[in-house]
Amino acid sequence: MSTDNATSDTHTTHTQGRHHPDHPKTTEPAWTIGIDVTLVRAGSGPRYISEDWLPIRHLPDNTLLVATAERHQDAALKDALSDEFETTVVFTRVPPWQLKSTVLRLFGDKVADDAANALFYRNPELSGRIVFSRGQKISALVVAIVLVALAIIWPRQTAIGVLATVSLVFLAGTAFKFFVSLQGARFDVVERITDTEVAELSDDDLPVYTVLVPVFHEANIVAQLIDNLGGLDYPVHKLEVLILIEEEDLETRQAIENAEPPAHFHIVTVPKGHPQTKPRACNVGLYLASGSYLVIYDAEDTPDPDQLKKALIAFDRGGDETVCVQAALNYFNATENALTRMFTLEYSYWFDYMLAGLDRSNLPIPLGGTSNHFRTEALIELGGWDPYNVTEDADLGIRASAIGYRVGVINSTTMEEANTSIPNFIRQRSRWIKGYMQTTLVHARRPVALIREVGIVRFLAFALLIGGTPATFLGVIPFYLVTAASLAIPSTVISSVFPAWVLWICLFNFLIGNGIMVYLSMMGPFKRGTFNLILWSLLNPVYWILHSLAAYKGLWQLLTRPHYWEKTEHGLTQQSN
Repeated sequence: MSTDNATSDTHTTHTQGRHHPDHPKTTEPAWTIGIDVTLVRAGSGPRYISEDWLPIRHLPDNTLLVATAERHQDAALKDALSDEFETTVVFTRVPPWQLKSTVLRLFGDKVADDAANALFYRNPELSGRIVFSRGQKISALVVAIVLVALAIIWPRQTAIGVLATVSLVFLAGTAFKFFVSLQGARFDVVERITDTEVAELSDDDLPVYTVLVPVFHEANIVAQLIDNLGGLDYPVHKLEVLILIEEEDLETRQAIENAEPPAHFHIVTVPKGHPQTKPRACNVGLYLASGSYLVIYDAEDTPDPDQLKKALIAFDRGGDETVCVQAALNYFNATENALTRMFTLEYSYWFDYMLAGLDRSNLPIPLGGTSNHFRTEALIELGGWDPYNVTEDADLGIRASAIGYRVGVINSTTMEEANTSIPNFIRQRSRWIKGYMQTTLVHARRPVALIREVGIVRFLAFALLIGGTPATFLGVIPFYLVTAASLAIPSTVISSVFPAWVLWICLFNFLIGNGIMVYLSMMGPFKRGTFNLILWSLLNPVYWILHSLAAYKGLWQLLTRPHYWEKTEHGLTQQSN
């Protein structure tokens, strides 16, 4: 990807930000009139974007007219193109983002296909496009037949065995999170970058940075988005903000145009395609990105102003093996209601302890869906995001780990809107849990290869975190019911079905498992000083019931609508950022 284009040119097309007053919003630039589509399509869209040129048409004297976004006409490029096309080449200077928008329009079908399927074409085993491999289907069928047969022949023993197995998985998952979080509490492995180090950076030496903001039906908050990202402390001529909008989302587009964003904001139309997911939109953004570094923000995000500069320092410290650095997330409406409090407690523990513990233990880190900063070249090497995986961030973290890349965590925070509505929470968590199931299925296709790549310890960590999390949530409601039944039903009756040792395991899981998660939730406020939230941790068992409901919804969708992106509504809070 090109990294030396300035991004402050005047915008003149419907795919960009502020519009020239002499042109209606839907008018294409004059230089695009009469483009020879056959000539253009004979070449490569990525090449045109990376080399900043585009053939327009042959003139009457057979001279080739070429649009170039280079600041100065490059004699070497002109000579090279003249040799390639075997004719004289004439350059016409056009704004960089006009050229990119034109390439995107002319190659829309190819871009849409690549954004959705490039990873699948490159390595089908790493793509979630196929939900269950043939081997997984056969294995699941064999297990189901065996369980049914055992249930018919030995119903009581089969029920005992299933409950005991699920109990051990539940206990292993919670214990793993507990011990990893303790590692995070003991060691502060977050990259501590001081204000002095940030101040020492020279704007002249900073690279171009790309910000991707995928939005869908976000018309109510896009004005806030522009204000929030307008506060980033980074030279605007080296910053490009790409607002990625689905082709049919006219309402959000109109809201952005009405807000008149600055010149370094660009509206990018995501060509129609399937699946219609956030990672597919981000792959389109990656196709157009000019920056050496790239970050993703959600529409409601408010990052610390110096976050991009801190990320650059962290990349410099981490060396080439650091593919991504993750900023922490927190919520400006944490005290709005009980759900937002629990949401904030969960994220405080996750970012301040769990991720730090994974980093300290050199274990794979599942990325967050926002505020993760990448080296653009390394991200392209990884194949971008998997559009068929609805937690593409977690999957990308595992793929990065598999080839030896490291993910770091920096001392910077992005403020977001915590979920205020239980139905909205269930929609969001069902998607996340379904994505963890997808990621587990993808990487379980090749367990031996994954063990060889990451080692047995990191493989087990992946299994317990990515596979164990949905399994744990699926076990919550059954465990609660069995525990309640064992306390409410006379012991002589319940013991006729389950032996005492099984019931003790369930009770242990209920008390110790929930106790562990309450304790971890209580840890969250200490690093952030939000001590008023500590007692709310006692509601964690109820909070887990919501997760369990979401897990069953996610499991159902995995079987019926595996690639459906469950939309989380934003802008529901009554509090302001």
